[in-house]
Amino acid sequence: MKYLFLMYGAEGLWTDDGRRDCMAESLGVCDELAARGQFLATSPLQSVTTAATVRVRGGQALVTDGPFAETTEQLGGYFLLDLPDLDEAIAVAARLPQARNGTVEIRPLLALDGLPPSRPFPAGTRVPGLTPFLLLCYHDESAWQAAGPDAHREAMTEAAARCRELSDAGRYLNSSPLHPAATATCVRVRGGHRAVTDGPFAETREVLGGFYVVLAESRDAALGDAARQPGARHGAVEVRPLFDLSGLHTSVSIS
Repeated sequence: MKYLFLMYGAEGLWTDDGRRDCMAESLGVCDELAARGQFLATSPLQSVTTAATVRVRGGQALVTDGPFAETTEQLGGYFLLDLPDLDEAIAVAARLPQARNGTVEIRPLLALDGLPPSRPFPAGTRVPGLTPFLLLCYHDESAWQAAGPDAHREAMTEAAARCRELSDAGRYLNSSPLHPAATATCVRVRGGHRAVTDGPFAETREVLGGFYVVLAESRDAALGDAARQPGARHGAVEVRPLFDLSGLHTSVSIS
């Protein structure tokens, strides 16, 4: 089963050295997982102050600075892993340093026909004129249920078509819808003891429903990509630039 791990923590708790040590420890776990064929991708994100959120209403794109949700712990990075089951996912999450200082939310990926294959993008790779961005799509699950399965299927088909367009342009890295928020699991480690709770990290009306990792010429171009996603018309798309890992010796992929 493929899982998205979302790393939440208070940015102010980390010193520069502490953040670097956290990244190095996390990448060490990734190397172990890669040796077992279970690692897919990872990246920390730049500061939450770089976030922007896009909504499209009445055909107009509305852009606001800042993340989708104002929380005391902010999203700081992600992992994509292919693990046997949720128990193994929880065990891996508990090993990550982010679980000791924040929260690791685990979400299973939902298979979607029509998506292009993910593009390997080794950490530290530089493409002239292009920067990697993470697009997080939030929506109201109850609204989709009320709209009916045909409306949801149409939106998923459109999303897959948008991904193929990005792939044809050489700007697509990865994407996937997620299983409903009810399948989320949060892992925290405090004083050496693991605490596991059901449900997503943040209790909000609009919940994370999927993600894209894309290459864009600029922040404005990434915001334009977000505005063209069907999720922006029905909810919100948060745009975050990925952190440059070129200063760390690593062979992992950020796609």
